[in-house]
Amino acid sequence: MGLIVQKFGGSSVADAQRIHHAAKRAIAARQAGNHVVVVVSAMGDATDQLVDLANQVCAYGQSNPTPPPKRELDQLLATGEQVTIALMAMAIHAQGHQSVSFTGGQIGLVTDDAFTKARIQSINIDRIFEELHAGKIVVVAGFQGVTADGDLTTLGRGGSNATLVALGAVLKADVCENYTDVDGIFTADPRLVKTARKIDRISYDEMLELSGLGASVLQTRAVEFAKKYNVPLHVRNSQNETEGTWIVAETPNMEHIVVSGAALKKDLIRVTIKNVPDRPGAAAMIFSDIAAANIVVDDIIQTVSDDNIADVSFTVEHGDLHDIKPVVERLLKELGGTPQARYRDDLAKVSVVGVGMRLHTGVARRMFQALADAKINIQNITTSEIKISCIIDKTDGARALAIVHDAFELGKAT
Repeated sequence: MGLIVQKFGGSSVADAQRIHHAAKRAIAARQAGNHVVVVVSAMGDATDQLVDLANQVCAYGQSNPTPPPKRELDQLLATGEQVTIALMAMAIHAQGHQSVSFTGGQIGLVTDDAFTKARIQSINIDRIFEELHAGKIVVVAGFQGVTADGDLTTLGRGGSNATLVALGAVLKADVCENYTDVDGIFTADPRLVKTARKIDRISYDEMLELSGLGASVLQTRAVEFAKKYNVPLHVRNSQNETEGTWIVAETPNMEHIVVSGAALKKDLIRVTIKNVPDRPGAAAMIFSDIAAANIVVDDIIQTVSDDNIADVSFTVEHGDLHDIKPVVERLLKELGGTPQARYRDDLAKVSVVGVGMRLHTGVARRMFQALADAKINIQNITTSEIKISCIIDKTDGARALAIVHDAFELGKAT
């Protein structure tokens, strides 16, 4: 008997009709002879609405409001998925099949205590298997877990995908099916690039890069789990039966495709700490403090002048601006000398990704020339074996994505 883990995102469970439609998918998989675990997100825009409500409460009557305390925000946000799991189990029951719903805590999904972006540490599968062997479809709340002390945590934006793949790994699922409102993974965001084309198969490494560079269909941690435990991922549209995109281990025939996709990260903050003493340990101090605050750093640039003074620049997500500022202010006092901090919030990053870059030359030249011909200035460049990224002005972001997509003819069938 096979085992399938299905995940339905917010748009796929946005109302009663869509919840029943998702329930039919789960029941069909069960009737095909599989054990079925269903992971669900909060309904529609419920998470955004809860965040807005929290911000309203914290701003009420305050001239200088502060963001909601992260622990309490997680207490609030975790309720969104709790609503959906109960409704999904009810829909399955209404269609004549057995089901049981669980929160993250009820299945022993334990995380660290990094509230609002916690990482999964362990899952107790005993209760899930007990219910599966009793013939039930198990419905699990995505996006959430508990700390070892029992505090509710959430896994960051797209965290239900991490729940999906983590469960797939520990349950040794035959496949994880990620149901969304699009037909699969595209060569670029189809909302921004009209010629974007659905990709049939993509490697874990390529998907990992695209997720980290702005492609929002899958959370980076979910892809990391899938790669580590070799869990096949199938990204599909919940509203049709079309084959989606398979995310799998790399195969030799993937290398003939030089560039598989392009991505845009729209909202970046560049932090520049000027006049940093150029001495051993200065960079370690800066980035140790940032890591301790659970802030993910993107690109890093250091320039050193002749007078043993350095400027250190790095980029972070726009949502981390409030968290990074107190860390930087503390560093300015600890570094010594006369360091200063500057922030720039009008940046974006356009990238191309493909495992074929390992074997082909001229990819960078082609990308840079396309941007130059469009009069788009490149502020800095980062590369890896399979990606090239350029920091540009935010106002050029959508146009740059379409330009590099066309430069590599990604809209054409391979």
